[in-house]
Amino acid sequence: MTIRFDDKVVIVTGAGGGLGKQHALEFARRGAKVVVNDLGGSLDGSGGASDAANAVVEEIKAEGGDAIANGSSVSDRAGVAKMVAETMEKWGRIDILVNNAGILRDKSFHKMTLEEWDMVLDVHLQGSVNTTHAIYPIMREQGYGRIIHTSSSSGLFGNFGQANYSAAKMGLIGLMNTLKIEGQKNNVFSSAILPVAFTRMTENLLPKEGIGERLLPEFVTPAVIYLASEDAPNGVMIGAGAGVFTRVLIHETMGVAFGTGEDMTPENIAANWDKISDMEDARAIYQGGEQTIKIFEQADKGK
Repeated sequence: MTIRFDDKVVIVTGAGGGLGKQHALEFARRGAKVVVNDLGGSLDGSGGASDAANAVVEEIKAEGGDAIANGSSVSDRAGVAKMVAETMEKWGRIDILVNNAGILRDKSFHKMTLEEWDMVLDVHLQGSVNTTHAIYPIMREQGYGRIIHTSSSSGLFGNFGQANYSAAKMGLIGLMNTLKIEGQKNNVFSSAILPVAFTRMTENLLPKEGIGERLLPEFVTPAVIYLASEDAPNGVMIGAGAGVFTRVLIHETMGVAFGTGEDMTPENIAANWDKISDMEDARAIYQGGEQTIKIFEQADKGK
C-alpha cells in the first residue's frame, strides 16, 4: 500500500537544502502540506535568510504541491512559536515534525571553546526541544503525531572532533526514548534516523567522487517517510544511506551476579569481564525501569 499524507501537515526544519529539502519534496509529492523551515545561514550558524526555503516552496508548488516557507531559527523560541502559530492559522493542525536543522563547529575537544559547544547544542538539541515542545500539545490534543529526530552515528558511537555534535545527537536519543513512552497513549510517536549522506554538512568529510554520489540525501528520505506514516513503529532508530536501511537497538548484557558480600569486588569484575560483556543473551531495553527489573532478576539468581 502506498504511504500517503493527504490532509496531513508537516514541518521540516533545516529544509532549504540537503536532507531536509529532499524530505520536504517527498512529503509534498505524497500529498502533505509542508512548512519548509530554513534559517538560510552558513554551516557555523552565522547569517540567515529564508531564500533557500522560498526556493524549495516554489519547487513544491511547481510540482502541484502546497507549501509555505519559514525563516525562523529553531534556537529562537519566539521564532518557533511564530512558525507554529502561522501553521495553525493556515492549516489548523500539525501532524508530523521532522527535526532536521543543524550546524557544525567541528574541533577536537581540548581546542573547542564553550561557545562553540553551546552553539551546536543550541541548534541540534535545544532547537529540537523548542520545536517539539511547541508542537507536542497540538499533537496530543489531536490524538495524532509523528516526530522524527535526526540523530547520528557520531552520537551513538562517537567521532573525532565532534564532541559537541555527538553529545547533541545522543541527547536526541534520550529525548526520543522518553517521548515514545509519554506520547504513546495519545498516538504521538517519536523516532530517530541516523543518516549517512553527502550534504553541505559532510562535503568536507567525504569525497564526492565514488562515495558522495552513492550517498545522496534522497537515499535517506524513505526512512523518514516510513517513520512519519500512520503505521510506523514507535521509538525506533533507523540507519539510512546508499539504499541501505538498518535498525539500531540499545541492548544490555545479562551480566554476572556476585551478590553483595565479599565477592562483590572490582577484582572479580576484572576477572569476569568477558562474561559480563557476553552479548549472547543480551536484552533490548525499552525503558529505564526494565533495567532495574533485570538487575533484580539476576541478583536473585545469584543468591
